[in-house]
Amino acid sequence: MKTEKDTRAELIDNQLQKAGWNVNDPTQVVQEYDILVDLPDGVVEAQTPYQGHQFSDYVLLGKNGKPLAVVEAKKTSRDAAIGREQAKQYCYHIQKRTCGFLPFCFYTNGLETYFWDLGNYPPRKVIGFPTLDDLERLNYIRQNRKPLTRELINTEIAGRDYQIRAIRSVLEGIEKNKRTFLLVMATGTGKTRTSIALADALMRAGHAERILFLVDRIALREQALNAFKEHLPDEPRWPNMGEKLMRMDRRIYVSTYPSMLNIIRDENQYVSPYFFDFIFIDESHRSIYNTYGEILDYFKTMNLGMTATPMDMIDHNTFSLFDCEDGLPTFAYTFEEAVTNTPPYLSNFLVMKIQTRFQADGISKRTIALSDQKKLLLDGVDIEEINFEGTQLEKKVINRGTNTLIVKEFMEECLKDQNGVLPGKTIFFCSSKAHARRVEEVFDALFPQYNGELAKVMVSDDPRVYGKGGLLDQFTNQDMPRVAISVDMLDTGIDIREIVNLCFAKPVYSYTKFWQMIGRGTRLLEPAKPKPWCLEKQAFLIMDCWDNFEYFKLIPEGKKLDPGLPLPVRLFGIRLDKIETALHLAKEDITQKEIENLRRQIDQLPKSSVVIKEAAVLLNRLAEENFWTHLDRDKREFLRTQIKPLFRTLSDTDFKAMRFEKDVLEVSIARLLKDKRRFDALRSSVITQIGELPLSVHIVKREQDLIEKSQKEHFWTDLSDAALDLLVEKLSPLMKFREKDNPFSPIQLDLKDKVKQKEFVEFGPRQEAVSITRYREMVEARILALMENNPVLMKIKNNRVVSETDIQTLAKTLTDAHPHITEDLLKKVYQHPKAGFIQFIRHILGVEPLASFPQTVANAFDQFITSHTDLNSRQLEFLRLLKEFILEREKVEKKDLIQSPFTVIHPQGIRGVFSPAVINEILALTEELAA
Repeated sequence: MKTEKDTRAELIDNQLQKAGWNVNDPTQVVQEYDILVDLPDGVVEAQTPYQGHQFSDYVLLGKNGKPLAVVEAKKTSRDAAIGREQAKQYCYHIQKRTCGFLPFCFYTNGLETYFWDLGNYPPRKVIGFPTLDDLERLNYIRQNRKPLTRELINTEIAGRDYQIRAIRSVLEGIEKNKRTFLLVMATGTGKTRTSIALADALMRAGHAERILFLVDRIALREQALNAFKEHLPDEPRWPNMGEKLMRMDRRIYVSTYPSMLNIIRDENQYVSPYFFDFIFIDESHRSIYNTYGEILDYFKTMNLGMTATPMDMIDHNTFSLFDCEDGLPTFAYTFEEAVTNTPPYLSNFLVMKIQTRFQADGISKRTIALSDQKKLLLDGVDIEEINFEGTQLEKKVINRGTNTLIVKEFMEECLKDQNGVLPGKTIFFCSSKAHARRVEEVFDALFPQYNGELAKVMVSDDPRVYGKGGLLDQFTNQDMPRVAISVDMLDTGIDIREIVNLCFAKPVYSYTKFWQMIGRGTRLLEPAKPKPWCLEKQAFLIMDCWDNFEYFKLIPEGKKLDPGLPLPVRLFGIRLDKIETALHLAKEDITQKEIENLRRQIDQLPKSSVVIKEAAVLLNRLAEENFWTHLDRDKREFLRTQIKPLFRTLSDTDFKAMRFEKDVLEVSIARLLKDKRRFDALRSSVITQIGELPLSVHIVKREQDLIEKSQKEHFWTDLSDAALDLLVEKLSPLMKFREKDNPFSPIQLDLKDKVKQKEFVEFGPRQEAVSITRYREMVEARILALMENNPVLMKIKNNRVVSETDIQTLAKTLTDAHPHITEDLLKKVYQHPKAGFIQFIRHILGVEPLASFPQTVANAFDQFITSHTDLNSRQLEFLRLLKEFILEREKVEKKDLIQSPFTVIHPQGIRGVFSPAVINEILALTEELAA
């Protein structure tokens, strides 16, 4: 049994040393630090064991020689929390007697370590100790940070009212000592800009010196780096072009999840768990944490999750990860809010549903044209054998004619550029890389005049996609290509405002992913940065070739996809099943052999993984030899429930070899149980795998005898457990060479398909937008056509005075015209209830532009918020409510501001939310809008 001294020497000293502390250098670390605990007045000798001279196990010193942290140690067999109160008291006594500031508090048993930032946050379990630089930085932040509630927000970075409210919600939460936050913001509403403005506020206020921004793909990393470079150009960033190793001298770090996981697991490059002060997690959802939650477990700093997933589709686990109640994120801004805002922040969309005959009715003798049937007969194809459901297209059968028809229909119906010939920027969503290449070939064959530049496949494993001049850069910043054919890569996160067409050439079963894909088209153009191939964008078009919208009407939550257990986890569980089977059958030799195999599996767990480090207490139990001497039910249950899940961390292994080992292990269990039906089925699968090993490969040919022997019936009728072990030992490493002649590879056809159904579907929160737009176009065209021969219109155009009679004559002319034009309709179309008839005419003729009333209101409120960036979240919410009130009722009186709905914000209405000076400014604003 380890003593406390053993624990310190073998574990804690090494952990401190890893963080750069020399425990033998008293200028860095003082062991048994003497702390004089004050005695009551008049008392000379200590009355209790907790008075007089006390000795802290370790005190870590700053560069000035003063204590920065206390570390209280306990032996591994004791709970680390026993040292919690002791460490806290030591910190307060040191503050009182020595340094004037409160040291940081740590307590540990060598297996578990806890960090307590006294007076700020409760204790939290951590991995290892901070470096000297970490402690100096944390102490500087603690002593010099400014209040966040009044910190100004840079509205040049994020100036929209909801962005400011989102940032203010997080800042106020930090002031209340919250450490985790969740923002739910629709795609295109500026999550990245909001994050950058928040990071800027935190750094300016001295709450953070180093920021980590996590994304799930390389393309999004480059996009985020460019955004930080644009908005915070003076903050050093990593990585810069060409940098591989992580640099320690930057302020902004942008990384993919896999890259950061590799960094923290790299034993050759130590990155302190205390290195970052704030972490942004882009597209936070449960699947990220299943795989990469280790990153946040390692750093355990303040973090903000961001997602565009519709709020009603976010699962319980995601909310709980950020300490939010279900359905109540820190802040939310939905697609509907963004589209219906005045002015809109996102583009609405139309959906055209296209369905071919083969998609609807399948491919069979009944649906194949007679001319194609004749061709098939001449090619020796038995038509009776061709019988596929429509859902099997691109899976079990490939028909070039269907892809050709979809491309033709797309080119006919898509939104074009201003010349009306080429499609605007488009993403084609395909089901596989092979499917994407086939669609690319169809584009090239149908439109050879564009020399293969019109449509390009973009997939994540193609290095030509990334960087300056890469395919994605060409698609974003050059005229060609116009169509990006994507397999997963462009489904989420890509920010290209000029996209006006999306073509769903595949079925989608995840509602969350479906809305992320739709989000690729929702961004509005930046008027200040027009691109010649897209000068305007009123809405975008979705071509749905697989009834996705109908599917989600019927099944709103989408298909429930079960990711299943990772293979290493399954292998451990199956081996445990075999041990239990052998124990039950009293097969002692097999039991001991599989226990040794199980222990070898445990030894393969990655020691550098945070998950494994945090499980040190659990794994320490397995280090005791007597654990394995009698593997009773409780121990087996411990292995199944506590140890088995740890195998999700195993990633650096030969999975093909592991899969073969798992299959053989299942065969051996069926053999022990004498389950002939299951044994025969599992044996058949193993024989098939062995039969696919190519003897033409030299290393495989060495095992030719065993390979041939295992293909014979005799091998399996006279089988032993040792023979199965031999298969695993000799053949599992060869499985990577398997040649799989897949009998189920898709049949390739080239049959002419035809459109069965084509219809426009109104979908979304603003179905009326198109009709209003079209009506406005007709009104403007009619008035401009009348102008040459209408004297009243000529007077207005030339800015001359018109009489009341002139106005009445013009009004009658327009009322009798087609389309019917009245002042009431003009007020509705131009969204300006306060404007008069002549104002609308002057606007249409370009004499005096007329901003809509909602636009005028929105601009006024935006200017007010921009000039008052210290407003808190409740004040911002009041202003949002006031803006909606004015838009709905067109005016507001002073008494309204102390009545419902404003009393929802505060019982006293505006008086309980703003100071008298700001109330006067708000009243002046409302009077100006009512004028």
